[in-house]
Amino acid sequence: MTEVDLPDGGGGGAPDGTGDGAADGVGGGGVAAGPVRRRRGRRWLAGGSATVLAVVVGLLLVWQFSEPAACAAALAVPPAERAGLPVQGMTPPSGTTVYKGKASHYDGGNSGGNCSLPGPPANRLYAALGSAQYAGSAACGSFLDVTGPRGTVRVMVLDRCAGCANNKIDLSRQAFAKIADLSQGIVPVRYRAVVDPPLPGPLTFRLKGGVSQYWFAVQVGQHGNPVRSVAARRAGSSWRVAKRGSDNYWVVDGGLGPGPYSIRVVDVYGHQAVATGIRLAPRQVQRGTVRMYGSGPAAGSPTRPGPPAPGNAPTAAPTPTPGTATGAAPSDDPATSPTAAPVAGAAGGPAPAGCG
Repeated sequence: MTEVDLPDGGGGGAPDGTGDGAADGVGGGGVAAGPVRRRRGRRWLAGGSATVLAVVVGLLLVWQFSEPAACAAALAVPPAERAGLPVQGMTPPSGTTVYKGKASHYDGGNSGGNCSLPGPPANRLYAALGSAQYAGSAACGSFLDVTGPRGTVRVMVLDRCAGCANNKIDLSRQAFAKIADLSQGIVPVRYRAVVDPPLPGPLTFRLKGGVSQYWFAVQVGQHGNPVRSVAARRAGSSWRVAKRGSDNYWVVDGGLGPGPYSIRVVDVYGHQAVATGIRLAPRQVQRGTVRMYGSGPAAGSPTRPGPPAPGNAPTAAPTPTPGTATGAAPSDDPATSPTAAPVAGAAGGPAPAGCG
């Protein structure tokens, strides 16, 4: 092995200036003490500057990492995804495609995850998807049937898992416990989207904190399927198409005026609904009277689908006839939690957070 010799400083002088050939000239050359003091002064200044710089950097790091977890997670999202732009290869699970992968478990607490929902569903059955299937929040609020060694559970998507790839998903502890023993940690699973899951009620709308007549951002809830597009307008104006953000809010730059607003929602299967009378009321959940699909006080009787069939090749997705419902009477009541359970778990309601 070849060893690299370090320079000896011109005669083996010690770094503190003692010995022959020392860097500050003491010894051998008999240089006066003045230059020594000046050079030591420079070293003191350099050391002080480094200390100040370290303190400043430390304060910046403390400030950055003391922000809410959702803000820190947003920084890790690719720029195009943060801007709501289409990202190649990123699409939420939909149709009848069955995905083979693995599942682990985590506890998101009472957070609404990267989807920024008001909180976890009442049954605490939720999931986090990798970036490709989270798709810039396109998967938020949709449902998956996940089959593991011990059965099938229905979960709501409410989070992004930065470390999940190759169809790896992260389930809440409650959801994981329905398909495997928690002690197993990671298990093989198959999962697929739930098309037109039973809805717990009409669409809900929550305007983001900081909205005004000059900047508009709304979150849509209780839509069942992944949402494809959102548009909004004030009475007497034309529709403005909103941009999807990675935090599950739909943004109209420049705002729409003081309201009230009409909001049009279209899902990936062509269902369409228009709600009216949505007020400029930040952070309040406003519940309308229109459903994304279905009718009546309940969105149809739940059915119990069988476990997903093996295979990973996409097949033709169902094509329900689009329908448009109009009219809404918003209220400040939060969305109700789901009560029907076609498989283990409910099919609607707000959701939680965090990613293991």
